[in-house]
Amino acid sequence: MSEPKREGRDRLFAVAVPLVAVAAIAALAALTPALSWLGSDRAAHFHGRDVTGQNWGAQFTLTDPAGHRVSLADEKGKAVLLAFGYTHCPDACPTTLARLAEVRHLLGGDAPRVQVLFVTVDPERDKGPILGRYVSAFDPTFIGLSGSEDETDAVATAFHADYGITKYQGEILVEHSVDTYLIDPSGRTRDVIPYSLAAREVADDVRLVLDGSSS
Repeated sequence: MSEPKREGRDRLFAVAVPLVAVAAIAALAALTPALSWLGSDRAAHFHGRDVTGQNWGAQFTLTDPAGHRVSLADEKGKAVLLAFGYTHCPDACPTTLARLAEVRHLLGGDAPRVQVLFVTVDPERDKGPILGRYVSAFDPTFIGLSGSEDETDAVATAFHADYGITKYQGEILVEHSVDTYLIDPSGRTRDVIPYSLAAREVADDVRLVLDGSSS
């Protein structure tokens, strides 16, 4: 009586194995897009916030430390890393600029294809020579920019950057956004880079816009 039971189990096994194989193949097919993302296609994604095609940024013209008017359009053909801040900033601004200097170092031969622009939100104190010495201390290629209150407001608004200046008991208190904005060589704002992102990750994002693989 035991032999028929064994044959029944054998038949069940013979049916179950192909069904499991079919299910495994189907599951693998379903996972292929995810596996692809984890593999070669992963490099096409920014570490920061991808804002391609969204209403971020605009053309602008501000003044450099030498008194020359500088437009974002002047940097067409380069990737631009745009940051807002002020020279009296105790922490976020020097950390950001030091990180961007490291990014240029990590980019090696591609560094000349990248321009860092630092827009002061405190132009009353950040006069030309002061701003120029400040940014060049981090990297001589960095350009500091300033404008009138209206010009500064317009640029900050275009990039969804917040800032505020308060005078209290003879002191000037400044608050501002600490993101950095990555603009591609065609002038499109592509990536909002958070303050917490490491230099190597920022360099990865810059390479994406330089080689066009994130378009």
